[in-house]
Amino acid sequence: MTTLAAAADARAYFAAKLAYEIDPADLVVARSSSSPPVVVDTRSQAAWDHGHLPDARHIPGAELRDRAGTELPDRDADIVVYCWGPGCNGATKAAYTLSDMGYRRVRELIGGFEYWAREGLVVVTPQGRTRRPADDLTAVTV
Repeated sequence: MTTLAAAADARAYFAAKLAYEIDPADLVVARSSSSPPVVVDTRSQAAWDHGHLPDARHIPGAELRDRAGTELPDRDADIVVYCWGPGCNGATKAAYTLSDMGYRRVRELIGGFEYWAREGLVVVTPQGRTRRPADDLTAVTV
């Protein structure tokens, strides 16, 4: 492979990553825009009850194919899916399912709920909205 071909392959790979992933800091910015993404928590009910992103919709991955058509009617909407964290592929499976169903703008939240919470961003728990202490190693000021 030539150097130019390798560079083109790298650009294509990273462009795809940027098109299909979003990190917590960028999601904060996107959610404050005039056209915020729809955020979908794909975890279990127990995980949702433990804490979730504000204004997220809860559609567990196993129910997504049955519920998406009704609860996510706009197949052109910007949709961000998440699960627990980097050790969970539930968001990847959900993004695949939605894409397979014809949704055209689906992204995964990098790091899922774990990275969102570790950055000290607002989460919703049974006690209400709260912020956990930001992790000095991962938190980005937004």
